[in-house]
Amino acid sequence: MYADPHIGLLHRGTEKLVEQKTYLQAIPYFDRLDYVSMMSQEHAFVLSIENLCDLDVPKRASFIRVIFSEITRILNHLMGVTTHVLDLGALTPFLWGFEEREKLMEFYERVSGARMHACYFRPGGVSLDVPVGLLNDIFVFIEQFKFRLDELEELLTDNRIVKQRLIGVGVVSKLDAINLNFSGVMLRGSGVCWDLRKAIPYEIYPEIEFKIPVGVSGDSYDRLLLRLREMRESLNIIFQAISSIPAGFVKLPDFKFVPPAREDMHLSMESLIHHFRLYSEGMRVPAGEVYAAVESPKGEFGVFLAAAQDTQSKPYRCKVHSPGFFHLQGINHLVHNAFLADAVAVIGSLDIVFGEVDR
Repeated sequence: MYADPHIGLLHRGTEKLVEQKTYLQAIPYFDRLDYVSMMSQEHAFVLSIENLCDLDVPKRASFIRVIFSEITRILNHLMGVTTHVLDLGALTPFLWGFEEREKLMEFYERVSGARMHACYFRPGGVSLDVPVGLLNDIFVFIEQFKFRLDELEELLTDNRIVKQRLIGVGVVSKLDAINLNFSGVMLRGSGVCWDLRKAIPYEIYPEIEFKIPVGVSGDSYDRLLLRLREMRESLNIIFQAISSIPAGFVKLPDFKFVPPAREDMHLSMESLIHHFRLYSEGMRVPAGEVYAAVESPKGEFGVFLAAAQDTQSKPYRCKVHSPGFFHLQGINHLVHNAFLADAVAVIGSLDIVFGEVDR
């Protein structure tokens, strides 16, 4: 079988649109790239701004970012796993998984006001502190979700039809995965132990104990198992973060980059001026270039930013490194000598979202 992927039919010119906006105005565009991993996309863009401006994020904000990055990972993998087996004919896991996703989207809504496109991560921290009781509710969720994962694994991992459709299908070797520029589960499924949270750590990940699940065969079945195991590791990370989250600020008290609180504007003319400047002109970013990447649920999601002296309030250049783009380009290698029906199983194992592929 030969596959010729035609990439670009969903192209919306996101990178050019970002170059016409201030840095704050550009954040919502990243929610809409991979619209299953919303906060992970914001995270990379915000990290790139912070690296350009040399900003230190308050500790509490870093904990909150990690908690919601891992909630996003579970959101993504629930979608990826359940729709993958739905393509193979299994409807029940899809219904179970989407019931759990509703609970996670409620956590999104309680911190940001939006179920999907949160625009919650900001340069210098997050937009608002978590509401009272939310961390306790997240803890209750992770305790009960372990049993939902047990049920999913019991239904899928030893399922005769799932194994017949996925084992030995879409195999990619360790060397080929590296040469094809795969990342995330697509790379680890082939036996390469590479995770940016460990290899190039950011936020508070160095302070948290967690394992990196690695596959053996590099086939579609391994990738299914890895996503299930990664959800368990995400539960472990969230538990540790909730257990040790400190009190304090959730954004920098620097009004050149972070807008002042609304109540301060009634008391201080300086706060009012800063607020007006940030939302009309935008923050001033020093000239330079930077690349920042996060271990998104689909792999290495990175943002390259270039800031020029005469366009300090807007990115001079913005380029997105999206993992799905490289995974889709490798589809011909993955379906070589396969049946037409195998293409469905292989595409499902890639966990593709075209919003980030085409941009």
